[in-house]
Amino acid sequence: MNGTSFIGFTRGSETSDTFTAFDPTTGNAVEPLFHSATLDELETTARLADAARIPYGDLPGKTRAKFLRSIADNIEALGDTLIERATLETSLPNARFIGERARTCGQLRMFADLLDEGSWVEARIDHAIPDRQPLPKPDVRSMYRPLGPVAVFCASNFPLAYSVAGGDTASALAAGCPVIAIAHTAHPGTAELVGSAVAKAVADHNMPEGTFSLIFSKGYELGQALVAHRAIKAVGFTGSRRGGRALMDIAARRDDPIPVYAEMSSVNPTFLLPNAIAKRGDALAAGLHASVTGGVGQFCTKPGLVFLPSKADSGSFLSDLRSHISNTGAAPLLTEGIRKSYETASEGRRPEVEDFTENTAADLTGFAVRPSIFETSAATFLEKPELNDEIFGPTTLLINADSKEELLEIARGLEGQLTASIHGDEEDLVEYADLIAILETKAGRLIFNGFSTGVEVCPSMVHGGPYPATSDSRSTAVGSRAITRFARLVCFQNFPDAALPDELKEANPLGIWRMIDSEFVR
Repeated sequence: MNGTSFIGFTRGSETSDTFTAFDPTTGNAVEPLFHSATLDELETTARLADAARIPYGDLPGKTRAKFLRSIADNIEALGDTLIERATLETSLPNARFIGERARTCGQLRMFADLLDEGSWVEARIDHAIPDRQPLPKPDVRSMYRPLGPVAVFCASNFPLAYSVAGGDTASALAAGCPVIAIAHTAHPGTAELVGSAVAKAVADHNMPEGTFSLIFSKGYELGQALVAHRAIKAVGFTGSRRGGRALMDIAARRDDPIPVYAEMSSVNPTFLLPNAIAKRGDALAAGLHASVTGGVGQFCTKPGLVFLPSKADSGSFLSDLRSHISNTGAAPLLTEGIRKSYETASEGRRPEVEDFTENTAADLTGFAVRPSIFETSAATFLEKPELNDEIFGPTTLLINADSKEELLEIARGLEGQLTASIHGDEEDLVEYADLIAILETKAGRLIFNGFSTGVEVCPSMVHGGPYPATSDSRSTAVGSRAITRFARLVCFQNFPDAALPDELKEANPLGIWRMIDSEFVR
């Protein structure tokens, strides 16, 4: 590691503006030093990405597919070095990163398969009717084409799957867009290793310089400047509502506003309906505990609000859940800043609720915090809107409702969410059909008899939702549909066949599915 940015084919300078990663278990700094890029270096990366825009975007899909598979191969070739560095910078277990690496490489290969098949461009052809009356009909053809250079902000909580070569980068590169990634300060060493894997693939496949760059920065200035840069045509972001909103505002103030695909804030409401609690309360308590504390509560899909029909019907569920939490030790969060936010938010919530449980005997070292549960009534929850706020970390809020009507009132007032979960049986689904209808308007993914943590990477997945869960509820950050975030529709009217992209040529040389004169054919 040399701790400098990847500026196209070269490395950045060793500036005096430096930072390190930290071991969350001890709070100690971890070598080496990383050097923040300069504004001049940022300008160079943007210029190179802009120059690569057309040549990279015009490459055949199958060529980009080979490139993506090579990135995956190179990440896997890093072996234990990558896993051990990610564990050192996050204090999360090796097994977590073995799985996250598989997910990262799997989604790169998923997009490669999508490019090989080719139909994702949604090619449509309407043939000319020159003798149509009263006016001739022109030949009209359209398809998705790449937007241009994309700025990708790496996430704190997924050093592989939502970072340098994660979902935003994979989908942008698949769409034909050069990528400039901003490494997260929590795990710069992990970022540099993955950046080297992408850079090697760029070189091995003779991709244009500027296809990929990776910027190190300990502050916000470079990221903000990149979003404002005229060369950038879209942004991918996973992080806080405050951070996402700031980038959205910068993008909107540009002379040419651009889309920001930001995943920001979600409390992922979970509704435990009467029959579920009565029939399997112990299993629900164990499952909820695992979902709330998994990854030290640092998943964007962690259940932050849990609704129960009433205390009287909860049986042993509450006592079991309290016991699970009371017996759970402290664990470190990713950064000192996240730890401070967790403690401040938790202290602020305690006087607002009726009950609170945590393991008071657990030792706190480094960035460690204690898992907890808060409990309150539906009436209190409705009176205090601040109880809707997300607390990032291993905690959740239980809300006891006295009636179905209270649950419906609460559901109507919820903000946009990534997920909403319902635990019950078929009888509950019938009785609470109106609740489900409300939740469909609030969340991108509805889950029945399952917990919200865990996002399957597959073509039908939707990882998105109404604001503030994301900045655009019409998109997804996971699954093959994510590619369309970084593409736009272009129409070609009356073009000669030889001048058309292969996807729109009459002979269909790529053999893809297309809509021709309103019918899907291959």
